Amino acid sequence: MAPILQTIASLDSRSGGTSTCTYDLVKALNASGMPTDILTLQPGSPEERMVGEDSFIHACPFDARTPLAVSRNIRRFLAGSRYSLYHTNGLWLDVNHATCAHARKTDTPCIVSLHGMLYPQALERGGWKKKLMLALGHRKDISGAACVHVTCDKEMEYYRDMGFSNPVAVIPNPVRIPEYLADIRRPGHEGFRAGFLGRLHPIKNLEALITAWGRLRLPNAELLLIGDGDPEYKARLEELVRAENISNISFTGFVSGRRKYEMLASLDVLCAPSHQENFGMSIAEALLAGTPVIASRGTPWEALNTRRCGWWCGNDSSSLAAALENAFSLSPQERLAMGERGRALVMETCAAPHAADCMKRLYRYLLG
Repeated sequence: MAPILQTIASLDSRSGGTSTCTYDLVKALNASGMPTDILTLQPGSPEERMVGEDSFIHACPFDARTPLAVSRNIRRFLAGSRYSLYHTNGLWLDVNHATCAHARKTDTPCIVSLHGMLYPQALERGGWKKKLMLALGHRKDISGAACVHVTCDKEMEYYRDMGFSNPVAVIPNPVRIPEYLADIRRPGHEGFRAGFLGRLHPIKNLEALITAWGRLRLPNAELLLIGDGDPEYKARLEELVRAENISNISFTGFVSGRRKYEMLASLDVLCAPSHQENFGMSIAEALLAGTPVIASRGTPWEALNTRRCGWWCGNDSSSLAAALENAFSLSPQERLAMGERGRALVMETCAAPHAADCMKRLYRYLLG
C-alpha cells in the first residue's frame, strides 16, 4: 500500500495547536506502522520554527504570499504525487482546496480535518468571505470528502446543522507523551498559582478571567498568562489589569517543550475560559502534567466533572471566580489527587498512540 499524505499550510511551532497535533498524529502513525507523510511549506519568516524536521515531512519552498496562501510549489508536488489516501488539515487555504481537488482528479479517498473551522463563532469572523469561499469550491471539497474528521460530538453537530451528510469520524486530537514527563516534578511552593496557556486572542475570553481574578483578591496568590498572540489584544488585557488595579498577574510570553510542561506542573490549576474550543490542547497538556483544570462549557471537557479532575463551568466572571475559589479552598493533597485522575483520563482517551490507532482504523476502513 502506498503511504498516506497529510497536508497543512504551516508547521510553525507558534501557529497553534493545529500544527502540533498534525505533527504528533503523523509521528505516532509512523511509529505504529502506518506510513504517513506531511506536505507543508517551509517557514516564511526568520521568526518561524517548524515543530519537527523528520524525514516524513516534505516542506516546499515558501511561495504563499497571497491571503489564501496560494502555492505553486504545493500544487506541483501534489500533481506529481501518488498516495493511497489524502488527508488535509483545515479549510479556506489553497493547500486544503488543492488537496481535495487532486484527490477527486485521481479518484483517491480524501479526509478533511475541520479543526473547529466550521463552528458558528469561527464562521462569524470574516463571515461573508467564508460564505463566498464555500460557494466557490470549499463546500464541494467538504461534501465530496470520503470522510470528515472532527474532535468532539459538538463539532459534528455543527457540521450536520450546515446540511452536510457525508461520513464523519469523531477522533480526539493526539496528545504526545513527552519522554521527559516522568522527570518533571510538581514543585512545592507557598501560596496558590493559577494560569492560562495558549494564544492571546479574544476567543479565549481572558477578560472574564482577569475580572474574576481581580474580584477574588486571594492572599499569597498569582495568575500567570502564558503565551503570546495579537499585540493589540494583549495591550487591551494589560490595560484591564491596570484599570482593575491587580498586581499579581504576569504575562510570561510564549513557552514550548519541557519548559511548557514545567510551568504547567507548577500551577495549582489551569484556567481555560474560552468561548469555544473544538478540543483544547492546553487542557489535555495540563492534565497530563498533573494539574487540575477549570474549563468553560465552550470546550468539550465535561469529563473534568465526571472524572473529578477539574471544573467544567460557565465562562462568565462569576462562574470562573466561584471555580477558582473552590480550587483555592482545596488542600495540596486534594489537588494532587485531582491531577492524578486527570492524567489517567488523558492516557485513556487521547494519548497520541490511542488517537493514532483510531485514525489508522479509519484509514484502513476507507481503503477497504
